[in-house]
Amino acid sequence: MEPTSTEKRKYVLNDKNDLIILSKIKELEKRKLTEKDKEIIKIIRTQLEKEWRKPLINYLNKLLRK
Repeated sequence: MEPTSTEKRKYVLNDKNDLIILSKIKELEKRKLTEKDKEIIKIIRTQLEKEWRKPLINYLNKLLRK
């Protein structure tokens, strides 16, 4: 799957593996997923962002509050 223009701006897609990850994320998002799976996919997607640390910290903080 080809990344959209928004995805090209938002994500670091310098490596072939980045494109593979994005493609698999898109494929999974088309399926019926549990809420937990959706949450995991969302976190994985953030790892493609240029500033990936902030969403990861936010997620970890959320887990710590539980």
